[in-house]
Amino acid sequence: MRRAVCPGSFDPVTNGHLDIVGRASRLFDEVIIGVLINQSKTGLFTIDERIEMLREVTAAYGNVRVESFRGLLVDFCRAQQAAVVVKGLRAVSDFDYELQMAQMNIGLAGVETLFMPTNPLYSFLSSSLVKEVAKWGGDVSAHIPDAVGERLAKRLRQT
Repeated sequence: MRRAVCPGSFDPVTNGHLDIVGRASRLFDEVIIGVLINQSKTGLFTIDERIEMLREVTAAYGNVRVESFRGLLVDFCRAQQAAVVVKGLRAVSDFDYELQMAQMNIGLAGVETLFMPTNPLYSFLSSSLVKEVAKWGGDVSAHIPDAVGERLAKRLRQT
């Protein structure tokens, strides 16, 4: 079985993330979205909320599942029996950092990395940018799934 991991924090998931996951789902038998638990960062959404949102917005894909992990990505890949990591690249600046991580991952555990260029519609998009624009009342509805937008608006009203 060809199995791949799409890792990230997904705080919140954007249409750019979903574009990469959807494209990966056509290339692999199974795609595991790995939601990183980073205890040194406080996210806008809890890990459980992110997992719930991801499961909701990827429900149409029969070969995508969502799991959380902490620690090294290669250990998560090994536990999931996935030999490939799929990463979206928005710009050349992403490549510099991601290449170093990919080289480390292949050296540590033989895990390959597949870089996918983002759809030009999403080349500027990041979760951080979405949160910042939404915090100041900007319309981010074109950049995130409707279900995520509703939760984001509600969360920002609470803060």
